[in-house]
Amino acid sequence: MFNKRSIFLFSGLFFLLIFRGYSQTLNGNGHLQGERYLYTMNKQVIQFVRRFNMEEAPNGKPLSPNDSRYHNNKLRRKILPYLFDLQNPRTSGPLQKYFIEDVTNPKHPVYLNFLDKNWYAEVSVTFLNDGKKVNLILFLTVEKAGLGSKWIISNVYDPQLQLLFPKETKSGKMKYFLHPQSHEIDFMNLNKALNDPQHIEYYASTNYHPDYLTLFFYLMKKGKLHFEQINSVKFYFLQIPHWYFELKYFNRASTNSGWLISNLKYLNKAEKARLIKFFRSCSTK
Repeated sequence: MFNKRSIFLFSGLFFLLIFRGYSQTLNGNGHLQGERYLYTMNKQVIQFVRRFNMEEAPNGKPLSPNDSRYHNNKLRRKILPYLFDLQNPRTSGPLQKYFIEDVTNPKHPVYLNFLDKNWYAEVSVTFLNDGKKVNLILFLTVEKAGLGSKWIISNVYDPQLQLLFPKETKSGKMKYFLHPQSHEIDFMNLNKALNDPQHIEYYASTNYHPDYLTLFFYLMKKGKLHFEQINSVKFYFLQIPHWYFELKYFNRASTNSGWLISNLKYLNKAEKARLIKFFRSCSTK
């Protein structure tokens, strides 16, 4: 097992090798492999946010609010196209143009903030379940904590958990109920419900929805699930009115690399509400 000192030394060596690997110059294909490449790629999510807002100079240094370039929407219109995955037709064309015009509108420009509500991380994680590898999706969001903030697990997606609660037709659910006069027989008919665990949730309220996050925590606590590894991470931004976009990391030897917008959609309120509900469990406010 690694101790803290060995992990620290390994991390330092790792980043040193990366920096030295990028210290080369522009190659014949136009791919930047030098210091300028480090400046142009979005190495961190917070750097993407700063560039989206025009809060960072081209050399990677933060801009002061007193700087004329800070939150300058004319400059944002020039920079924002390069924050998209330029190899993806879904994030280019008229849709991208409308998005940029919307967020840089002089009357009501839109800026991102780390503590904004409704932006989420999707983390693909491998667990061991009875010795077999299973892949789950954890959704996380930022929450205020004291004077700072923290990431919390807001929901979990597991196809196997969804299979425990199959969708039933309205007519099918009507077969499973307790008679309104059940109290007069001391609820003796509960045996019918309790001896049929496959349909036990149909005896709950009509508005009942399973809480998969609590089920996940229960399985972890009972030792049914054992963490194996994290596979991938991406982000969903829904705090901009009418818009939704995904942020994904692209490891390329070019200026269009790092954290880039990989998907862009125009959504109405109902569509956005459904997405937010999917990212947050019923136990999360």
